[in-house]
Amino acid sequence: MNENLAALVPELALVGTAVIGLLAGSWLPRRRQWIIAVLAAAACAAGLVATGVTMATDREQTVFAHAFAVDTATDFGRLTVLGALLLIAGMSVETVRGHKRETEYWVLLLLTGAGTLALIGANDLLTLFAAYLLASIPAYALAAYAKDERGTEAALKYYLMGALLGTTMLAGTALLYAAGHATLYRELNTALPTAAYGLVAVGLVGVLAGLLFKAGAVPAHFWVPDVTDGAPTPVAAYVTTLPKIGGLIAGFRLLHQAVPGTDVNWPLLLGVVAAVTMTLGNLAAFFQSSVKRLLAYSTISQVGYLLMALAVATRTDLAQRSLLFYLAAYAATNLAAFAVVTELPHARTLDDYRGLARRRPGLAAVLVVCLLGLVGTPPTGVFLGKLEIFSAAVDGGFTWLAALAVANTVASLFYYLRWLAPLFRLTPAEPSATAFAVSGRWSAATAYTAGAASLLLGVGGGAVLPLTTGPLLP
Repeated sequence: MNENLAALVPELALVGTAVIGLLAGSWLPRRRQWIIAVLAAAACAAGLVATGVTMATDREQTVFAHAFAVDTATDFGRLTVLGALLLIAGMSVETVRGHKRETEYWVLLLLTGAGTLALIGANDLLTLFAAYLLASIPAYALAAYAKDERGTEAALKYYLMGALLGTTMLAGTALLYAAGHATLYRELNTALPTAAYGLVAVGLVGVLAGLLFKAGAVPAHFWVPDVTDGAPTPVAAYVTTLPKIGGLIAGFRLLHQAVPGTDVNWPLLLGVVAAVTMTLGNLAAFFQSSVKRLLAYSTISQVGYLLMALAVATRTDLAQRSLLFYLAAYAATNLAAFAVVTELPHARTLDDYRGLARRRPGLAAVLVVCLLGLVGTPPTGVFLGKLEIFSAAVDGGFTWLAALAVANTVASLFYYLRWLAPLFRLTPAEPSATAFAVSGRWSAATAYTAGAASLLLGVGGGAVLPLTTGPLLP
């Protein structure tokens, strides 16, 4: 058995720092709690360095009886998650600085980040479920961090849906174990094709239900708008970004490694879920006036596009690279938009952004890049990601789904323009300067950094795409 702990440096760095931070924060005075934030950033940086070394030395392996895989998908997913964690930490500084539970915030963020990393590399059903719990439970507490009415309601809805679909996922795991007499993906790959069809079908749907909850896809999407609107903005940025990365890569690995030879028509199932998700997300976003709820429904529609890669996971070699690249581009773009919202805490509706281009031209420019980027406008990273994922869908035999995705992309321009138009509009009803009062320099720096990353992924995509190609380890 390979028990090489060095293969898990990114995960161990986050968990170890969370434990150290919790202990240290119990003794530090409130004015020194920022030290835990520095430790959290250092843990993410250490994980990025370790991942870079692994990718440079091509040290792909499975560890702990093949229950966790360190391969191309894991490494690229680590880069995306750890980079996103650093951006979320940057936009969180002003929100939690001096708060009486500042240490707890950073500890919870590190633990849920570690759970996301565990989801990405899980190569066993039990490892997958344990990672689901580690990624979910701290996130419920983060949603209620402000301890106000809206946050408490959001956290309760988040928890109840997570508990329900987590139980469904565990039941699905039990059924797949009953069908294949194993939990390792490599063993299920051999056993499930000859197992009872009903057990495999129901078990797979149960496991996918939990992963669709993490991704925020239909029909497990109901929590997304309420949590996004009720939680502190940095937490909203987290729940609309990181769980998707973990859930979608975990789902891709499960479908590609454990059930490719079964008779269950899961590609059609996921194709229909993708179509409904992208369409419902766009339709619900059309007439939203709250910027956070608009971004919430936008993120649901983006999951619909991402699910196209899972539908063709075993049908084309383009599926993996399109999923991984799109996730990275979406993470940078979505976090940049939320960083702007964090920087302008008093601008809560679309009309509150009227005249932003004149008073805060830098933030307006970032918002233009982000919103047009989410549509899929060149030269942003999401444009290249959509191009790749649409190509994968066509190559995998889902031309109808690609056509629907193109139609949804065009339709989404409507509600993004509803937000962009007020930026350049000057009327007597223009909001006062108070509406554009900024929270501090950290959120602005995060917005500029993430916006630049979105553009760089679009311009330099040719150099990044090769990093997303490589076999998944059995």
